[in-house]
Amino acid sequence: MRVFRVHDPFHRAQLAIAALFCSLGFQYATWASRIPALKADLGLTAAEVGVLLMAAGIGAVASFPLVPVLTRRLGSARLALLSALCLTVLLVALAAAPDYPVALLVMVTDGVFVGCLNVAMNAQGAALETRYERNAMARLHATFSAGSLLAALLASGMNAATSSVAVHFGVAAVLLVLLTAVARPGLLDEDASAATAAASAADSAGEKPVKERRSGGWSLPSRMTLWMCCAMAFGTVTEGAMNDWSALYLREVANASAELAPAGIAVVSGMMVVARLFADGWRTRWGDGRVVLSGSALAAAGLAFALVSGGVTAALIGFACVGLGCAAVTPCVYVAAAKQGSEALALVAATGTTGLLAGPPLIGFVANSSSLVWGLAVVAAAALVVTLASTQIRWTPAAGLPAAAAQRLPSGS
Repeated sequence: MRVFRVHDPFHRAQLAIAALFCSLGFQYATWASRIPALKADLGLTAAEVGVLLMAAGIGAVASFPLVPVLTRRLGSARLALLSALCLTVLLVALAAAPDYPVALLVMVTDGVFVGCLNVAMNAQGAALETRYERNAMARLHATFSAGSLLAALLASGMNAATSSVAVHFGVAAVLLVLLTAVARPGLLDEDASAATAAASAADSAGEKPVKERRSGGWSLPSRMTLWMCCAMAFGTVTEGAMNDWSALYLREVANASAELAPAGIAVVSGMMVVARLFADGWRTRWGDGRVVLSGSALAAAGLAFALVSGGVTAALIGFACVGLGCAAVTPCVYVAAAKQGSEALALVAATGTTGLLAGPPLIGFVANSSSLVWGLAVVAAAALVVTLASTQIRWTPAAGLPAAAAQRLPSGS
């Protein structure tokens, strides 16, 4: 049975693409889990930490005009591999940064390649689903969370063994190289035609397909696409903030030990892994709209409970609610965007990268002007915005729900 799975084209490609998702989650959570140490080593204030994280967001924004050009010239497979290797080098460079300006430069460059890898690996995921006509996106995103969980566990162990960020990041770089080696053989050579997939989905639902420009230019996004961008942006703000600020919250607000501080990332990532493994089944049973709406509402309520209650236990419970609730948001939005066409998919992916990297720095500015409790309150509000946006998006309906009914229920409910 194992031999069959290894040689089966679908599973071989799925494993390769999953390695990319795992790599990005691992790289991102590795440096995020050591923010307290980086803050101490460089002598930064909370506001300067926010600027450091904002630098990554600026880099992600700068990558937007580059990604379409690089994808056309290299293909998503080559672009993904190149980006993964560059992110490995940048992780080592961050550990070796002698001062704050150099760290800012490293983070800007990191943001550029995160933007490239995010779009490239999701293009590979869309190609996988289209080529084999099988759902895989939620499980692929589960490996991103698995990478974050692995990074958190490694950070906790390395923090107990040594205080050296350079040693920690060196070990992480070796693991990233191994993940890239796993990904290389099985990636798809050709990207799926998002326009073809969109036309097919629209035809089966009795809808008019979204028209796209063939000249290479961009058309104005539709109202539906803008709502998807809103859901994606605030969803990734919520997810990213937990990776960037949960350790600091546990350490400085909840008074957790240094060894326990990375547990915030571990809890969020662990819950997201479990939820994403089951998310495709939930989507089939209840529809994407209900899954996103109820999940984002749970995230907002759980985090609000943690902030009001205070303490380590309440914080971990609230973080678990965020992980469980936000798990299916990005996979569902990617699926919905793919049905709107390739332009919508690229725009939504770019918005997601912006939210993931540019959102947490805003939390830092709020924390610096008031407190980290209020900063995370903004995260709870972001999850609530996802709940509201989800009611305006036409989602994939639950199994057995007629297409006509799905048209009358934009929220998927």
